[in-house]
Amino acid sequence: MKKYLLVLLLCLLPAFSYAGQAKDMAADPVLEKRMIGLAENLRCLVCQNESLASSHADLAEDLRREVREQMQKGLNDQEIIDYLVSRYGDFVLYDPPVKKSTLVLWYGPFVLLLLGIGVLVYQLRKRKSLIAETELSDEDAQRAAALLNEPPKLQNKPKDFQA
Repeated sequence: MKKYLLVLLLCLLPAFSYAGQAKDMAADPVLEKRMIGLAENLRCLVCQNESLASSHADLAEDLRREVREQMQKGLNDQEIIDYLVSRYGDFVLYDPPVKKSTLVLWYGPFVLLLLGIGVLVYQLRKRKSLIAETELSDEDAQRAAALLNEPPKLQNKPKDFQA
């Protein structure tokens, strides 16, 4: 009985994994291509690391529909971007403008890099000052040379070993 149930489930598996082909939302392919081109430069507000064009989130679908509607009304790309920025802020742009509210975003990584390099240089100089150069006395140098030039001694020689 278990074999038949397993075979039945394996036969039904392709039906469970069926997915329909994605369809263009706009009837006009030129408008759809323009929308995708514009949506590539806009960030999905839910996913945050995906463009609006590649995101499958519900909000991204709503925003793409809104962009299509704006295009059908005759607005140009810059007017649509201005509308989205006024509604959702600069975060919707992948390339936000340089202004007071985005200075940390643009220059923060460079400041952190310079701080890191400064801390590294400080630590290396501090460590170098702690390391003291010591001179070996003649007696210690002779003893080290003797230890390095001396052949190793076997402590436990096997009885069958002949030297």
